[in-house]
Amino acid sequence: MNILLVLTSHDQLGTTGKKTGFWLEEFAAPYYVFKDAGATLTLASPKGGQPPLDPKSDEPGAQTEATERFKKDPEAQDALAHTVKLDSVSAPDFDAVFYPGGHGPLWDLAEDATSIALLETMYAAGKPVAAVCHAPGVLRHVKAPNGSLLVAGKDVTGFTNTEEAAVQLTDIVPFLVEDELKKATGNYSKVSDWQPYVVTAGNLITGQNPASSEPAALELLKQLGK
Repeated sequence: MNILLVLTSHDQLGTTGKKTGFWLEEFAAPYYVFKDAGATLTLASPKGGQPPLDPKSDEPGAQTEATERFKKDPEAQDALAHTVKLDSVSAPDFDAVFYPGGHGPLWDLAEDATSIALLETMYAAGKPVAAVCHAPGVLRHVKAPNGSLLVAGKDVTGFTNTEEAAVQLTDIVPFLVEDELKKATGNYSKVSDWQPYVVTAGNLITGQNPASSEPAALELLKQLGK
């Protein structure tokens, strides 16, 4: 069981001068779900090497059992520090792909031709494709085998407009995930802010927020029959 985790390489929060990147919980929780199930993991990012960590996700209030485990795990830290370049991976080598969120993917992965092609290939092959929180935004240009937008007519979720307003970044992000999924005619749904929520549409799995990362990873494993 080979699973690919794709992380952002983008570290600038628009023109604010502040840092962004991936959200620690959204990487750590799935990482351990997959690792504990015996999966072989490959970590990739557009630029390779150490992906930028959103400093907010490293604050005390954002810590979980998975993030604490990660901080005591030199092997996991080393794997994260040495992500391979996204354009060096080949979709046929993997059984599934998982995209952690954080605001970074809205800038790079959402527009990355390699990422878009990877997602299209994995989805068309019937392999589980999962994205949580802001990462469903990477689906905005991805197409289904019939040429329509992948999310069109499909049940999807992602970071809500009210959650974005709560973190006061509505006017900073390049687009709002909820709006973008609706614009792509996805059948968007959500629950209360910050509550876990995962939606599946065949082999497409989306989660609303950080709390949804572990359930989304478990759903991916379920689809792999593990």
